[in-house]
Amino acid sequence: MQNIFAAKPKEGESWDVVVVGSGPAGLAAAVYTTRGAASTLILGGTPWGGQLMLTTTVDNYPGFPEGIQGPDLMAAMRKQALRFGAEFLEVNLDSIDVDKKPFELVASGKTYLAKSVIIATGAKTLWLDAPGVNSLIGRGVSSCAPCDAPFFKDKKVAVVGGGDSAMEEALVLTKYATEVAIIHRRDEFKASVAMQQKVKDNPKIKILWNTEVVEVVGSQKLEKVKLKNSKDNTTSELVIDGLFIAIGHKPDTDLFKEKVELDERGFVKRVQDKYHTATNVSGVFVSGDVHDHRYKQAVTAAGFGCMAGMDVLAYLEESRG
Repeated sequence: MQNIFAAKPKEGESWDVVVVGSGPAGLAAAVYTTRGAASTLILGGTPWGGQLMLTTTVDNYPGFPEGIQGPDLMAAMRKQALRFGAEFLEVNLDSIDVDKKPFELVASGKTYLAKSVIIATGAKTLWLDAPGVNSLIGRGVSSCAPCDAPFFKDKKVAVVGGGDSAMEEALVLTKYATEVAIIHRRDEFKASVAMQQKVKDNPKIKILWNTEVVEVVGSQKLEKVKLKNSKDNTTSELVIDGLFIAIGHKPDTDLFKEKVELDERGFVKRVQDKYHTATNVSGVFVSGDVHDHRYKQAVTAAGFGCMAGMDVLAYLEESRG
């Protein structure tokens, strides 16, 4: 389909908007900005697509009554953004200068100019802070069951965490592993009732309550984990072949420190402005999990992307005077 919405700027000219990130927030924003005739560059990152690229069946995204695979949903969103004229680069942002107008963004050594920016970098995996974890990542320690579960066919594995992500990791692993243990430091999960029930109904899954991993042991590959019970302070060992960490994420905002205002947890702050997705820097907007520490859902990220896209269009129109 020939693009009739957004024209690509010439060399040395500014993009109307540069979107940093390519999860549901960034791609939804790009759909709106391109359809609003704003030239749009997406710095999608490597890997691109956000957390849904590490997810199997997504059952709670509207419009898919039978569910959809996370990577398939992201591929469809990317195709839709490109259909309307966005340019997509699988490169990581190296730096951003918000003191200049137009803004200057450097990615893979090349500088891009932007009249506006949407920060949609999402969040990164939090790894367990225990000895041995970092040295065994990729050698038995993982954060992505959909990616690595087939390597653990007919083996014993464990998942650390108590939220929906941990439940999903465990359920995916039951398709391959013979035994799956969920290690949780509290005596109840924070996951949704539906996800908890699926886990508790699965005969392959056992739950270790009030338990923490204090050390991960292995030379060339994971061999076992050392555990401590927080109720009685007893210790034990669990021999496993795989350990999957699902304890949460942190906002991917390192490059934006001292560029835009962040809260005490590192999330980008939205300011009280006529634009609901505005940051403290005029012309810089934010959407998705990089600022949303409450909902953290694909559909809300896409909703924030819609808001940011519409805010950018209004900002650009106002800037033209």
